Amino acid sequence: MKRLFLFVFLSTALNSTAQSVEPDEFMLWTEVSTKGKFVKNVGWSADINTRFAPGIQTFFPQVGVSYKVAPWFKPSVEYRFVVGKNKYGNYKPSSRLNFNLSFKHDINRFYGSFRVRYQSSFNKVNSEEYDGDFDQAFRFKPAVEYKIRKSRFVPGISTEWFLNPAYGPDRGVTKVRVSVGTTIELKGPQEISVKYQLDKKLRNYSAGKRHVISIGYGYKF
Repeated sequence: MKRLFLFVFLSTALNSTAQSVEPDEFMLWTEVSTKGKFVKNVGWSADINTRFAPGIQTFFPQVGVSYKVAPWFKPSVEYRFVVGKNKYGNYKPSSRLNFNLSFKHDINRFYGSFRVRYQSSFNKVNSEEYDGDFDQAFRFKPAVEYKIRKSRFVPGISTEWFLNPAYGPDRGVTKVRVSVGTTIELKGPQEISVKYQLDKKLRNYSAGKRHVISIGYGYKF
């Protein structure tokens, strides 16, 4: 009888734990981007991003301006108009500003970079669960790429840490993102990027992971 009781107790506990863990999420992200220069050291950029999971979950065009202070340092600011689907299936608009500090350094054929970003959303209609991708956050992204000799492939890896500065239960580091992939340099000022990305929320052990395949096309004037 005791063994039967123990078996039922463990089965119920394990089943409850399994049900409390959210399933993993799988997404496809696409990006079409272009960039150029207004004058020497002052650049512009524009891109359109779409996220599918399945169907369009988020769509956001973005424009930005950057200034090359030194070969290794470039600050920039970006405006993003976001149209996202909420949990009720409705699309809601919002806006976001990104303030970036980008550093880079290369050794032989290795290219290292580090980006610090502060982002802030406004005119946000949707006030559901905190999302570091779109809400107020500091983001820290180190990355390394390697230019293969006599090849169009430039493989790389990066990590990104999301920090929520607002007071409340979500304050602190909320998420980490790891990406691995490659840029493919095409003929002319064009390139394609393909990467796999893994997102994981921290301090929320019931949250599932997000698996992303990201495909991008870029053209430089």
